[in-house]
Amino acid sequence: MEKLLISIAGRAGSKGFRNKNLKSFCGKPLVYYTLSAAELFLKAHPEIKADIALNTDSPELAELVRAKYPEVIWLPRSEELGGDTVPKMAVFQDSLHRMEKMRGERYDYLMDLDITSPLRTAPDIAAAYEKKHDRPDLSLVFSVCEARRNPWFNQVKVVEDHVEVVNPSRFTGRQQAPEVYDVNASIYVFERDWLAENTTGMLWDGKIGVSVMMDTGIIDIDSEGDYRLMEAIAAHLYARYPAFAAVQENIRD
Repeated sequence: MEKLLISIAGRAGSKGFRNKNLKSFCGKPLVYYTLSAAELFLKAHPEIKADIALNTDSPELAELVRAKYPEVIWLPRSEELGGDTVPKMAVFQDSLHRMEKMRGERYDYLMDLDITSPLRTAPDIAAAYEKKHDRPDLSLVFSVCEARRNPWFNQVKVVEDHVEVVNPSRFTGRQQAPEVYDVNASIYVFERDWLAENTTGMLWDGKIGVSVMMDTGIIDIDSEGDYRLMEAIAAHLYARYPAFAAVQENIRD
């Protein structure tokens, strides 16, 4: 039986959108969508032995989670890991090391699910997990969406007093250019040893694979405008796509 640590991380407060991790979304606490999707994924994969850990310096967030999901283990975040410039990799490693010490055993993978990505389905999580499981050569698999812009054609950069295409080329059609995706920061699945031994804090030092989600997944909640837009999109998805509706319906009352 494979052992999985599901990590949920959230800082207290937020400069861009204050206390966003404590917000309600479509009438239910935002963090519950992540927990509901994780629960649906695990129910469909009884062969996985999993723990869920909440790494946060917010007692309010911890209490909100404990009220309906008491099985989630709160890892109070230290002050050193609470700053704006702390790499998320350090938080993942902190969760891994503390949970392994607490449990007295090693995990095979760590999966991080971002709180501010409520439009994530159990099949999205399964696809990312299975991609990593089937590719032991990969250090990491993370979720992406198909890019709406291409750096060889319709993305430009400022160069002195003018702009130039980001990647100059002789391509005459998008089909000739490499495939590109938008990283949406919704799901990360790490190989345990690579994560534990990483000393640079950089994701890009490993061999990475991607798992593609519906393009609405590119939006996460970093502002009041994002929040309102996401609720409007959610109403559409809940009405038309059973996998999205299942996450909301599965949230514990």
